[in-house]
Amino acid sequence: MCALNRRTFVKKTALGTAATSILTSCSEEESQLNENSPVSGPDINWRITSSFPPSLDMLFGAADLLAERVETLTGGHFKIRVFSAGEIVPALQVMDAVQSGTVHAGHTSDYYYIGKNSALAFGTSIPFGFNSRQQTAWLTQGGGQELLREVYSDFGIINFPFVNTGAQFGGWFREPVGSLSDLKGLRMRIPGLAGEIMSRLGVTVQVLGAADIYPALERGAIDATEWVGPYDDEKLGFHEIAKNYYIPGWWEPGPSTALQINREAWEELPETYQEVLASACSEVNLLTLAKYDAQNPRALMRLVEDHDVKVREFPTDILDEAWEQSNSYLEEQSSENSSFQKIYESWKIFRQESFPYFAGNESVYGQFAFPKL
Repeated sequence: MCALNRRTFVKKTALGTAATSILTSCSEEESQLNENSPVSGPDINWRITSSFPPSLDMLFGAADLLAERVETLTGGHFKIRVFSAGEIVPALQVMDAVQSGTVHAGHTSDYYYIGKNSALAFGTSIPFGFNSRQQTAWLTQGGGQELLREVYSDFGIINFPFVNTGAQFGGWFREPVGSLSDLKGLRMRIPGLAGEIMSRLGVTVQVLGAADIYPALERGAIDATEWVGPYDDEKLGFHEIAKNYYIPGWWEPGPSTALQINREAWEELPETYQEVLASACSEVNLLTLAKYDAQNPRALMRLVEDHDVKVREFPTDILDEAWEQSNSYLEEQSSENSSFQKIYESWKIFRQESFPYFAGNESVYGQFAFPKL
């Protein structure tokens, strides 16, 4: 390989398709990863199972895009077949399938598996945590990824941050929520640590895969649900039943999904294939977040103008109590789980450094320039 070594390549390709222009500076025979001179190596076929249905073209489609990029960059030698939720295992059993070797890898959300270890929640999002840029910065530059891999090693898995959706919405409610007392006894689909906090606020929490949410909302088994944001939520049709759409999604201000890879399968890959896969994850993450940022505003406009959806803000007493309960929960988990504590200390320091900065220049600009929804 030319002076652009493999480590540099992986970092550079975090910029996505810029990889091709970078590599063209190398001679054709030196550059193995240029699309016109793909990696040569053994033929390998993988299966990836997703927690998401094909109807969610951005979330599910991210794994398809990953497969396309990996196949292209390896000249067709490394092929990945993607299976949707329910084809091999249910949506919330992806990690089990990866751990057992039923599949080589899975696209899912880390926080679906806090029952295995609560520290996994940091891979997705923590209530009142990072926005998308901060999450990516902490994972890739603040040591978060290395700490999470220590947890995943107990399960024979290596993980990569895969798709960040940007700030999520606070969910769909059949009836308006006027105060904290209105949450008492409310039945809501909400996973991860957010479910733990909502439970403390009096909510009856359920965890459901995407395909099961609409039927539960339609038949009245739940009163409210959160999912992602306008683009995905519109596709799932929640606005047909619940008209009150709340902001902010304080539990997921910038969540990442994960590509979980069976460690034995990963270690059997040639090094160049490992590099291609890692680079493709970064490219897909960048592109998918850009798609969400482009499509969410348009989808929200449709929901409001065409479907009479009301965008509402959570009352202050709910946010205040959620803030208190969230921070209390984090401290409690730290005292009970050493791996949680180790990651939490890194996360907390990064938050203390990052939040004041983001509250400055960019926040002041946004308060002036961005109109309210």
